[in-house]
Amino acid sequence: MRYEEIRGEIVAGTAARTLPGWAGRVVEDIAAGRSPVPAVRHPLGFLCLPVERSGDLGVCLHIWTPEVTPAPSTTSPVHCHSWELLSFVLYGTVRNVRMDVDETPGKATQQVFEVVSRGDVDELRATGRAVRYAPGRSTTHRTDESYSLPAGVFHSTLIEDGQDAATVALGRQTPVSGDLSLGPLDATTHRVHRLRSDPGDSARALRRSALRIAAAHPGSLPDDPPSVPHARHHRSARR
Repeated sequence: MRYEEIRGEIVAGTAARTLPGWAGRVVEDIAAGRSPVPAVRHPLGFLCLPVERSGDLGVCLHIWTPEVTPAPSTTSPVHCHSWELLSFVLYGTVRNVRMDVDETPGKATQQVFEVVSRGDVDELRATGRAVRYAPGRSTTHRTDESYSLPAGVFHSTLIEDGQDAATVALGRQTPVSGDLSLGPLDATTHRVHRLRSDPGDSARALRRSALRIAAAHPGSLPDDPPSVPHARHHRSARR
């Protein structure tokens, strides 16, 4: 399945019947070495499987799991995308907290960084824009639910009711915003490398995820799994 087909299933309300089986086959193929899609430790705390990159469109599986140590972060979990997000929850409970950002002089606690990604390298450019943030509206999404988030909205994502969750994440690039992250006021421009997960950890995490998908959606995984499409790496794994 590709971006437009997946989006169509979510919009039509039929994703709970179709996406778990597809996602389970993707995860099993990667775990078994039948797919070249990498498992990348994302700085926001999940394992990212970039299934499709095609122009301004992207499809990833995001897996939060205790089997993989989160990648170290030099900023904070508060960020905003340059792309419109549409996600479907395969299992677990995901909470998105929008942040109210205030630029009142003298009250700043964080600096805005622009994230420019090239391949497996993220350059975090210090903008000098000083801000303060506070939690705003929060929404919680559970298994078989979908949610969207427009580009340019500062937020953080939390996993509730345990350490396990997974989503099918669709991204559509927009021209109106950059990828941004909030970090220390005194930090300067720097680069970080996105690292593939240790193969053993990845295999355990993916097998665990496949079992979670199957448990949340009994009968969703047929015996004749099709191959996983090759990822087209138009951009690095989206934030």
